[in-house]
Amino acid sequence: MLAVRLYTMQKLPSLLARTLTSGTNGLPLLPDMAEVRSRLRDVVGASTNWRDHVQAMQERKALHTLLAKRQEDLPPRRMKDSYLEVLLPLGSQPEIREKYLNVHNSVRFGRILEDLDSLGVLICYTHTKQEMQPRSPLSIVTALVDKINLCKKVIYPDCDIKFTGNVSWVGKTSMEVKMHMLQLHNGEYSPVLDATFVMVARDPENKRPAFVNPLVPETPEEEEIFKQGELNKLKRVDFSTASLLKMAPTAEERNVIHDIFLNTLDTRTVSFRSRILPPNSVWMEDAKLKGLQICHPQERNIFNRIFGGFLMRKAFELGWATACSYGCSRPFIVSVDDIMFQRPVEVGSLLLFSGQVCYTEKNYIQVRVHSEVYDADTREHHTTNIFHFTFVSENEVPRVVPKTYGGKYPNNVLS
Repeated sequence: MLAVRLYTMQKLPSLLARTLTSGTNGLPLLPDMAEVRSRLRDVVGASTNWRDHVQAMQERKALHTLLAKRQEDLPPRRMKDSYLEVLLPLGSQPEIREKYLNVHNSVRFGRILEDLDSLGVLICYTHTKQEMQPRSPLSIVTALVDKINLCKKVIYPDCDIKFTGNVSWVGKTSMEVKMHMLQLHNGEYSPVLDATFVMVARDPENKRPAFVNPLVPETPEEEEIFKQGELNKLKRVDFSTASLLKMAPTAEERNVIHDIFLNTLDTRTVSFRSRILPPNSVWMEDAKLKGLQICHPQERNIFNRIFGGFLMRKAFELGWATACSYGCSRPFIVSVDDIMFQRPVEVGSLLLFSGQVCYTEKNYIQVRVHSEVYDADTREHHTTNIFHFTFVSENEVPRVVPKTYGGKYPNNVLS
């Protein structure tokens, strides 16, 4: 069954309410996303010119001596130490609106994914900041988008948006970040989505893991948030060990496979090769869209690889188009799950995207997008990311039916 996630946005404790900067009039002056990206460049010493990127990365090698040998050598942090608020002034600054506007006169969700990714990284750098070090020796990158749940179908393009977030759990070299997005209506901010990202810290050359500051919960509420982060980690481990490449299908899964096979079997021939499509259904192999992206320097991140938020935006747009063409009506994003960053994408890569409808129920459509880089010299393909999006369509959609064994496991790499 397709799980439709509902959530309640809880207000953060007032003790966390601080901002990056303050105005001279005593009122909080929230930074915008341009300042977020500027601060990220400053904290790692990234060059704004592509021609200087090699020299900038060479200079980062000297920061190796600033890395901690043990996590115990780093001062512990509190959740409020990493808490940030950032403004996206779509209402008060109309000049930035067009970048975020889609043809339906609402906000492009792919742009929101980019902003969440940038903010998540800055929150982690805020958590690991050392007072006497203007530049961080850490290379902090997105490892996983655990989940993003939305409680609004439409994000308005002419109302200010506020992002908030903080580090919610810390391992030895990884950090979980919880972020919330709210939009201004009638003078009050109301919840739009919440998101959970997992970031990993690596050395200045982005080659080996690096230790990060431990996190110390201060209140019973923070204890619960921290425990949930630990549970999330255990669930991810269990999910990876249950992969079809490592374990055989369970008894329940075998029964599902057999039922699908029987429902599509041509009883006149009783042949494995002779299959009949049930009424109001579509073969899974006919529910695909593909795309190609040339990765230009414009889309690079602070470490001169392709920005993870850009990859999420392009994957989402293909996923949306896949759901739109399948349902023959406008789809609305409901949730994002299990975006795995398996390997970085280099500038200049040929990036191939494949969108696949993998499950439907009533007017819900689940789309899996697979991305891979193609090496023109070796003619090899390497998976870089796997994305999962759940949409709700305006109309009820046909049932998608797998035809092969791999199709019955769309969430595995065999599909």
